[in-house]
Amino acid sequence: MSAEAQDLIFEIGTEELPPKNLQNLAANLASLFVQGLKDHGLQFESYTHYASPRRIAVLVKNLVTQQGDQHIERRGPALKAAYDKEGKPSKALQGFSRSCGVTPDQLSTVETEKGSWMVFSKTDAGKETKTLLPTIAEKAIQQLPIAKRMNWGANKIGFVRPVHWILFLHGDQVVPCKLLGKQAGNITRGHRFHHPEAITITSPSDYAAQLETIGGVIAEFEKRKAQVKEQALKTANQNQHVIIDENLLNEVTGLVEQPHTLLGKFEESFLEVPQEALISAMQEHQKYFPVVDHQGKLQPYFVITANIQSKRPKSVIEGNEKVIRPRLADAKFFYETDRKETLEEKNNRLKNIVFQNKLGTIYNKVERSSQLAASIAEKIGGDVAQSRRAALLSKADLATEMVGEFPDLQGVMGYYYALKSGETEETALAIKEHYQPKFAGDKLPTSKIGLSVSLADKLDTLIGIFGIGQIPSGDKDPFALRRAALGIIRIIIERSLTLDLEEIINESVSLYGDKLSNKNTKTEALDFILGRFRAYYKDQNISTEIIQSVERLKPTRPLDFDQRIKAVEKFVTLPEAKALSAANKRVQNILKKQDKTFTGEVLNADLLLETAEKQLAEKVLEKERLLSPLFKSGDYSTALLQLADLRENVDSFFDNVMVNTEDEALRNNRLLLLSKLSNLFLEVADISVLPN
Repeated sequence: MSAEAQDLIFEIGTEELPPKNLQNLAANLASLFVQGLKDHGLQFESYTHYASPRRIAVLVKNLVTQQGDQHIERRGPALKAAYDKEGKPSKALQGFSRSCGVTPDQLSTVETEKGSWMVFSKTDAGKETKTLLPTIAEKAIQQLPIAKRMNWGANKIGFVRPVHWILFLHGDQVVPCKLLGKQAGNITRGHRFHHPEAITITSPSDYAAQLETIGGVIAEFEKRKAQVKEQALKTANQNQHVIIDENLLNEVTGLVEQPHTLLGKFEESFLEVPQEALISAMQEHQKYFPVVDHQGKLQPYFVITANIQSKRPKSVIEGNEKVIRPRLADAKFFYETDRKETLEEKNNRLKNIVFQNKLGTIYNKVERSSQLAASIAEKIGGDVAQSRRAALLSKADLATEMVGEFPDLQGVMGYYYALKSGETEETALAIKEHYQPKFAGDKLPTSKIGLSVSLADKLDTLIGIFGIGQIPSGDKDPFALRRAALGIIRIIIERSLTLDLEEIINESVSLYGDKLSNKNTKTEALDFILGRFRAYYKDQNISTEIIQSVERLKPTRPLDFDQRIKAVEKFVTLPEAKALSAANKRVQNILKKQDKTFTGEVLNADLLLETAEKQLAEKVLEKERLLSPLFKSGDYSTALLQLADLRENVDSFFDNVMVNTEDEALRNNRLLLLSKLSNLFLEVADISVLPN
């Protein structure tokens, strides 16, 4: 490493950091710190970050030791406004020179295309990097996305947890500063139990290696995460499989400085409880990895990830088994208690649970949803009676002990309790699946009953909240209406349902009776759902222009919307696409300037004088006849493919025919021809917005 560039390590040592946000916190520190280096013109080769329970750090490779010279140039007033008639500096020039700390005669002029200007310029010698680093670090700390900062002692800035040390080295030299109440040094600390003593870091590039070999801390998050996963998978027996949930894996990685996995066991009698409840207890409350067989059936084992390498692993296992037993016993007790009533009896308790103050109870909600689900089921060929029944019982498990303790099991416990209450497998499954999709990329309900109930539930929520004027704005969306709208779109498109949003929105609004105060509920709800198409297709890397071309037509059937998008996506790959897009844009600009529309009018063949307009008219009339069945059937791809062969005729028309002729009858006939041409494309999309 040259004397002009050296590695840098900046570490904040703390009490145990929140494990769920650990990786994000470290990544933000690194990006903010590096941005500060860039803002000060400090060049470097690369950077990486580290994150373990008691530290976040950033390593910068080959950071220059000296800032480059800083050239400053400010443009002042125009030369013609800089001096008065007597040649004295104007007030504008005097004010500008004062702001620059110089006199007018110390300014220079610069020539540009727009004239001459007064200019102040100077070159400041670059500063030593070590003098800039404290400010850069402090600003990065202040800008960290910490929802609630802790303050201690006389420290004013605060941090997510109390800070115990600051490691700040550039090369082998400590960066002299005080941050978060601690003087920077070359000292870090190792594992809280295996090596709590101080460790002197001799070189930034040796930071991670010294921490691991001396301190027993694996500072690199991804390396530690890989070890947690590898050890956990190896812990189970040969005929078993460990469930590795990605979110739990990240959280466990944020809890340990070095992982050591062990296998615990619990009584088989607990397996009488639905396994989802036991898994939830293990994952959510104890941060254990559950063990299943190769068929996915839960086994009476769990994987513990310890933060120490114990000399008495059996004691660690026994301690964890002692801790998990009461949690599993609680789940078993809740399950046995809940089974004393039927699901329908539990449903009656929903009459006392408020959905929303202005919209009534959850029982009112499921009554509406049951009617809407039945209507949707009839439209898509599903079982109407079972859809009505499933929707009516869909929220009953909210009144159970189990869901009260484990909220993530809503729907799941409804499935088990429905079966125990004598409901059909199809009804029970629809209760379980009606919350889907819960997030982007989540699976959809598998049956038409489940699809009907899911759509009805999401739409009822959306219409109700819009109906009382609580429309999502900014980041505020307490009822997750954006997610609900996206779920509605996904279900209809990905399950190929020929549903019209406008129609089912109208039905949902009518089921609310006089509860809705917003007179614009229907249009606002429809626009809101249609607005989610952009996010849906952006995730599929479809261009904004393609989405806009269909959005402008506002198709209210999502499946039809999707067919149009796919058609335009193919169309833009054709060699004729750009020319036809440009032509359509030109046609629309011409038609916008007219005082009249040409809907329903018939072309006058006697007024087709030029060869080019005769040929175009012939082609347009032919396409109107041939493509009408394709438009009706939704075969938009074939229709656009056939419209592509109009390019030569359109080009010839604009090359050889004057549209705005003085002869009014002739002009109107040509405008009518262009209107018919435009309308052919508008049967699919507004291709004028496509790149041309």
